[in-house]
Amino acid sequence: MVQMFESVTKGVVSLIDVWEDKLLNLPTEVLAERRNGQNRTIKQILGHLIDSASNNTHRIIHLQYQNSPLEFPNYATKGNNDRWIAIQNYQDEKWENLIQLWKHINLHLVHVIENIKFEKMGNEWIASPEEKVSLEEMVLSYLSHFELHLNEIDELINQG
Repeated sequence: MVQMFESVTKGVVSLIDVWEDKLLNLPTEVLAERRNGQNRTIKQILGHLIDSASNNTHRIIHLQYQNSPLEFPNYATKGNNDRWIAIQNYQDEKWENLIQLWKHINLHLVHVIENIKFEKMGNEWIASPEEKVSLEEMVLSYLSHFELHLNEIDELINQG
């Protein structure tokens, strides 16, 4: 395992441990009705975190065997992440299933991160025509993205 990622992997696992029961015990009206500044409900924010883990897993894998810099779609640009949320209809997904998917896809991502080959750290993904992101940077930024959206959920829980 690459030691520099230990804070990321332990941080994700720790947050899952803290948040799983908290999410399971939320009242339906809080889940479905409260919306953040992007007009997303808690269910939609959790769905976005599922999409993020899925896309990051694919990028990390591709970055270890394809040529660098890697051309791979950026699902988060031009409003596409909102399209992903809408197409998958997270709003009407069974809440318990969403929580388990969020939990397990992130635990799998932790496993993938723990198995990154050190010599691939500098491989780059073309995030946009103006931006390349190294595998190392991608992994190191994941925890802050994860926390950002959990904080949004926390703000929605504490409204009202």
